[in-house]
Amino acid sequence: MALLTDAKARTIQSDSPALPHGGVTGLVLHPSPKKGHGKWVLRYVSPVSKRRRNAGLGSFPEVGVALAASRARAMRDQLVHGIDPLDAKIKADNEPSLPTFETAARKLHSELLPGWKNAKHAQQWISTLAEYAFPTLGQMPLDKIQPRDIAESLRSIWLQKPETASRVKQRLHAVMAWGWANGYNLSNPVDVVSHLLPLQPSKSARTQHQPAMPWRDLPSFIAMHFGDIGLLGITERLLLFVILTAARSGEVRGMSWLEFDARKALWTIPGARMKGGMLHRVPLPTQALRLIDLQQRLHPQLVFPSQKAICGIDARQRKVGDQTMVSDMALTALLRRIKAPSDTQGRYATAHGFRSTFRDWCSERGIAKDLAERSLAHTIQNKVEAAYHRTDLLDQRIRLMQDWADFCIPPSPSTQV
Repeated sequence: MALLTDAKARTIQSDSPALPHGGVTGLVLHPSPKKGHGKWVLRYVSPVSKRRRNAGLGSFPEVGVALAASRARAMRDQLVHGIDPLDAKIKADNEPSLPTFETAARKLHSELLPGWKNAKHAQQWISTLAEYAFPTLGQMPLDKIQPRDIAESLRSIWLQKPETASRVKQRLHAVMAWGWANGYNLSNPVDVVSHLLPLQPSKSARTQHQPAMPWRDLPSFIAMHFGDIGLLGITERLLLFVILTAARSGEVRGMSWLEFDARKALWTIPGARMKGGMLHRVPLPTQALRLIDLQQRLHPQLVFPSQKAICGIDARQRKVGDQTMVSDMALTALLRRIKAPSDTQGRYATAHGFRSTFRDWCSERGIAKDLAERSLAHTIQNKVEAAYHRTDLLDQRIRLMQDWADFCIPPSPSTQV
């Protein structure tokens, strides 16, 4: 029997007999009312029920002769292995569909969300996947994702942004592990992805410490550039406050009046704004209190608002955010403008570097390591030690921070602080 061709199939009419394919047993094209149209049917005997059955394979000409034959051969292969094609299709249709990577990631994110105390981390967790993983993996079912697919999503940042790549890889691993635990995939392709990517430089090789000012240079530096604090702009006052408190610049930039207790001379930073996620109390020396006094009534929320927030018509209605806070770049620009010296050749000191300056001063003064680390709000890495060491040494830190401020701005009758 000659094989059916598309040209021959296009001649079928409503009153024509069914046209056998000629190459696949049982495959025929039944005519439709419209000329040149028909329906593909595979006739077979079920190996399960032993009864004759008809399986529809689509309409002609949408499904051409070659495609219909391919579908029919696949069904014939199932019959050889004792599988009824129609039963298998019904079973497959009733099985729950596998989630895509994006669906799984968002599901896992919603499950983890209640356990996270840091809202910023929670947002970054899903936003990094949206930026780096969803474009390539988002619409792929979990069971189809291979190590090469994971590698492709990481390749653009693997060497250029190794820290970011490491975080994305961890989150990719978490999503695929969730899928494995729920039976959607049989392995975690992230486990072997490093074999498909170049070796990253070691963490020590790529870590660049923030340029810091030598502690002996600090008093003269402050006297030269911050002598009369009453004449300083907001950015200058903010930087001086960063130095006097040894706090992170982001913590100071976001400092609100609700966090400040004038009676106790104490600044309490909530855990949500701290790098380690733990509440931190900062004792304020008299020099820092003088700076806060100068900031009164400039803004209803922020202690150190940006000029835009002060001048804005709707400043009182604005939420604390990027548009009301002094930017970190403003501090960097200030330090570059006044050419703040550092211990790194060819680079100026940074705002964060003053924390290192404070730490070096503590070491030179013989200040206990634990006291210095508590002042910097560093997390105790040893979990056993952290479990037993629950005091924040506030009384000792009150004296320490006043000594530090007196070193930075020595008290004297002529001092305006």
